[in-house]
Amino acid sequence: MNAAFIPSLAVHFIWHPSDAGTVYPVLDEIRKSFARDKDRPFSRGLNIPLFFYSSQNPNETPDSHPRAVATRNIVFVFTSVNTTGQPDWMVYIESLPVTDDMYIIPVAIDSSGLGHGGALRGLNCIRSYDWPIESKELHAIVALAHEIYRYGFVNIKPGDAGKNTSINVFLSHAKVGDTGRLHAEEIRRFIDNSNMNRFFDATEISPGFPFEEEIEKYIPNSTLLAIESDVYSSRYWCQREVLSAKHHNRPIVMVDCLDEYEDRIFPAASNVPCVHVPSDAPLSERNILRVLVAVILETIRHNHAIVSLKIYKSQGWIDADCELIPRPPEIRQVLSIKEQGKKNICYPEPPIFSDEADWHKQLEVDTFTPLWSLSDRNILNCMRVGISISDVPADGFSNNRLHADHLVRLAQDLARHLLARSATLLYGGDLRPDGFTAFILDEAAILKERLRGEQPYVENHLSWPLYVSDQEIVAWRAKYHQVMESKEYEIPDDVAVGLSKDEFLPPNTAKNSYIWSRCLTEMRKSSISTSTARICAGGKLSGYKGKMPGVLEEISIALDTQKPIFLLGAFGGVVGEVCKVLSDGVITDPLTEDWQISHNVGYADLQELARSYKQECDYDAIKGTLSSVRIAQLSSQVGLKEDEYKRLMVSPFVDECVHLVLKGLKHLLPAS
Repeated sequence: MNAAFIPSLAVHFIWHPSDAGTVYPVLDEIRKSFARDKDRPFSRGLNIPLFFYSSQNPNETPDSHPRAVATRNIVFVFTSVNTTGQPDWMVYIESLPVTDDMYIIPVAIDSSGLGHGGALRGLNCIRSYDWPIESKELHAIVALAHEIYRYGFVNIKPGDAGKNTSINVFLSHAKVGDTGRLHAEEIRRFIDNSNMNRFFDATEISPGFPFEEEIEKYIPNSTLLAIESDVYSSRYWCQREVLSAKHHNRPIVMVDCLDEYEDRIFPAASNVPCVHVPSDAPLSERNILRVLVAVILETIRHNHAIVSLKIYKSQGWIDADCELIPRPPEIRQVLSIKEQGKKNICYPEPPIFSDEADWHKQLEVDTFTPLWSLSDRNILNCMRVGISISDVPADGFSNNRLHADHLVRLAQDLARHLLARSATLLYGGDLRPDGFTAFILDEAAILKERLRGEQPYVENHLSWPLYVSDQEIVAWRAKYHQVMESKEYEIPDDVAVGLSKDEFLPPNTAKNSYIWSRCLTEMRKSSISTSTARICAGGKLSGYKGKMPGVLEEISIALDTQKPIFLLGAFGGVVGEVCKVLSDGVITDPLTEDWQISHNVGYADLQELARSYKQECDYDAIKGTLSSVRIAQLSSQVGLKEDEYKRLMVSPFVDECVHLVLKGLKHLLPAS
C-alpha cells in the first residue's frame, strides 16, 4: 500500500453549547456549502471534511482538541461571553494546539468573545455580531470561506500581508450598455471594502499600457467573474477573457443578469457555475453577497479538486499518466490534451451522464473520476452486498465529531457506486420515508434513469410486523416498485401462536418486544446468509427494537458465520465501539449488558423473558467473539491488506472508505 492517505484540507468548528442558537444556523449554511449536499447527490459540490466540537452540558468541554487529520487544518472557534466567562471553556480554548499545520481563526459572536488569550492571543477575530440579520448566512459563508481559501490553498510566507493572500477576482463585463458596467462597479465597491482583491480594467490598466498584455497578467492568478449582460457573449474582449481563463485552467463563475435576450451564449462560457441576479441597478447587498459566495466557493472547489486529484494519483487510485482537470472535460480542452500525447483524463466526482460523455469515445479518450470508470459498469453483477448502516443518535458533538448527514452521504455514495457496478444491495431497514432505506432507494431510482440499462436492484429485507401495510407504506412501495423487491419474513414458529400476520403488534410490553426480537433475529440470519459480503457503519447503541442493537447483531452473525465484513468505525455508534474492541482488545461499556440495561427502558425485563426461552442476548458470547477475531483475518476475508483494513476502521473520509470497499469487493470476484 502507498503512504497513508492524508487529505489536503480539513475544517474544524468549536462552540459553547449555550451558543448553539446563534452558531447552528451558521454551521448549517457552511455544511451545505462545503460538504457534499445529501439532497443533491449528483451536484458538483465541495467535499471538504468537517469536524464539530461542542458538548451537551454547558459546564463540560469537549473531551479532546481538534487534531491534525489533513495537510492543512483550519479551526474556527466561536467565542462569546460563555467561552470567556466559564473557566473550563476558557482553558479549553486557550490551550488549543498551535502547530504549523493547524490554523486557528476566532469568530466572535459577541464583543465578550474578543477577550481570549493563550492560543488566540493577538489573533484578529471575525466579528459575526456585526453581520446584518437579513443576510447573516451569506456574510457567514463569505467570511469563513475566504479564510478557508486563504489558509487552505495559499502558500503564506512569514511577513506576508493578509491582503496579499486574498482571493483575486477578475471582473469581466461588457462596456456596451449599462447593466454589465453598473453591476461590475457595485461588486467592485463591495470588494474594495472587504479583504478581497479584484481587477477592474477601467481603473487597473494605466494609460499607455497594452490592454491585452495587462489582462493576460491578471487572469492566470484570478477567478474570472463574467457578468453576462445581453451583449456580453458577442463582445470580442469578453470572449477573449473567458478563453484565457479556460486556457489557464482558472475558476470561472457566470452572472446571469440578462435584461431581455441573448442571441448566442458563448460556448466556452459553459460548464461553470452560474448565479442569476436582476438586471436592474443598483445591485442589492444581498445579491452582491450571493455572487461573491458563488465566486469563493467555486475558487475553493476548483483548487481543492486539483489538489485532491493529485493525492488520489499519489495513492494509486488513478493511473500516473492521466491528465487531471478540475471540471468535466470540454472539447477544446480534450483536443489540447491529446496534442500532448495523453488520452486518459480524470475529473472530480460525480461522473457526468453517459449521454453528455458520448463524444469522448469519438475522440478516443478515456475519461473517468477517481471512483468511477465506465469499464466498472457491470463488474459486481454477481455480488449480493448487505448494507448494515443506521443513524447514530446525536450527542451534541461531545464524542462523535461528525454531523449525522455525513453518515447519510456515506450510505448514498456506497449505494451509488455499488448499484452502478450492478451489485444487488440487501438492506434490512424499516419503511420510514425518511429512513436510510429511502436514501438507498433514491440512489437506485436515479441510477436507473442515468444508466439506461438493466435496473439497479435493491432487496429490502423486512421482519414481521414492519411490513404490515397501511396507506403510507403502500404508497411508499408503489413509488419504488421498479427498483426494489421486498423480502418479507414470516413470524418464527416459536412465537407465532395467537398472532395474526395482518395485524400490527406494538413493542410496548416485554412479551411483545421479545416477539419483535425473535422476528428481527431470524430476518437478519437469513439476509446475511444470502449475502456475499456485509458493509457496516454507525448503528444505534440504544433506543432500538430487539434484544440487542441491530447493527451489533448483524456484525455478530456475520462474524460467527465467517461472512466477509467491512467495518467502518469512524462514523461512531455500534461499529465505532466494535472497532475499538478489535483495535484495543478491551470491551467498551456500551457493549455490556449493564450499560444496555441502564440506557434502555424495559431492557432488563426483555432479557429476563428471553433467558427463559434461551434466546437472550449473550454478551459474554459477543465478548468472546470480538476477542477472538483478528484484523488480519477480517482483511483477508474481504480482499484487503491488513493495513488497508485498519485504515478502513478509522477513516472518516467517505471517498477513502468507498475506495477501499470497492477495492476489496473486486478482489473477492471469482477468477475469470
